[in-house]
Amino acid sequence: MPDQIPVAQPAVDDAMVEAATAALRSGRHVKGPRAEAFEAAFAEFCGTEHAVAVSSGTAALLLALRSAGVGAGDTVLVPGHTFFATVSPVLSLDAEPQFVDVDPETYTMDPDALAIAAADCDPDAILPVHLYGQPAAMDTIHTVADAHDAVVVEDACQAHGATYRGERAGSLGDVGCFSFYPTKNMTVGGDGGMLVTDDGDIAECARHLRNHGRDASGEHVALGLNYRLDEMGAAVGREQLAHLPAWNARRREVAAHYRERLGDVEAVSLPTERADAEHVYHLYVAQVDDRPAFRDALDDHGVDTGVHYPTPAHRHEAVREHLDATPDLPATERLVERIVSLPMHPGLGDAEVERVCAAVREHYGVAR
Repeated sequence: MPDQIPVAQPAVDDAMVEAATAALRSGRHVKGPRAEAFEAAFAEFCGTEHAVAVSSGTAALLLALRSAGVGAGDTVLVPGHTFFATVSPVLSLDAEPQFVDVDPETYTMDPDALAIAAADCDPDAILPVHLYGQPAAMDTIHTVADAHDAVVVEDACQAHGATYRGERAGSLGDVGCFSFYPTKNMTVGGDGGMLVTDDGDIAECARHLRNHGRDASGEHVALGLNYRLDEMGAAVGREQLAHLPAWNARRREVAAHYRERLGDVEAVSLPTERADAEHVYHLYVAQVDDRPAFRDALDDHGVDTGVHYPTPAHRHEAVREHLDATPDLPATERLVERIVSLPMHPGLGDAEVERVCAAVREHYGVAR
């Protein structure tokens, strides 16, 4: 059996280790200059006025929603096909998620379904997800949001560096949120997150809430918790950010290799990239009708695969109990039966990518 090719693999180099070690030895482990420097660099990268480093992508979403004024009883439009953490902050604020079906080619909010859902519920917020690294159709989302005076909170947790019409993910809404979980396009050596915005009031509120609701004077002006990012993570994150453009470029090269070698395999539906956006392929998610057999066949060739995500957000038990009825989301329901993630990370060599492609072609009996 050849060495297994993983679906995802975080990158670590000596500079990252040294940065974390220096932070550890500094004796300043939280609320220090490294977090501030990371925030400044990330804000510049995204093209926003502010960045607030936090403990996870989920924390970023929760603080972004709360800082933007979303609260109990408010209606938030979310896609049915996404990770659970898109929805859990909405419910944690006692707001009401309303689920929108997705485009089966881009995996992001279907614009027509969004308009219909908004007309039915008059939303207070829209939470588009740039799923797998593909930006959502933000022009349509803003048109709907403007018509309903709804705030737009971007879930960009899988889209570090992605662009839509030349603008970075995270800068496309009222506030954007990122995750630095170890398998993301960049990480902080553990859990971490960031919210970015041009709105100074949102940024100030988020800074208070991440630190027990404390303001600059030390007074607790709001009921917050501890959502801080530590100095070691911030040091690693700043090093990782410097590599992100090159890593994203390599992801796009791997995606192009897959498309070139698998585009003629009719049994496999490859991901579609928007003409007006730049996908950064956090995950490379195809669709097949024989997923169990497909995954077994690739495993036999030493190729890992994954399913992101097998359960629609609205079907998790923790969400179902808050819903009056099961949403009708046919595209989402079909996708979750067919999606499969192929290996995708910047450390993949051309020979490994070719090995994945050869395994897929062999499974379907397509000549190399």
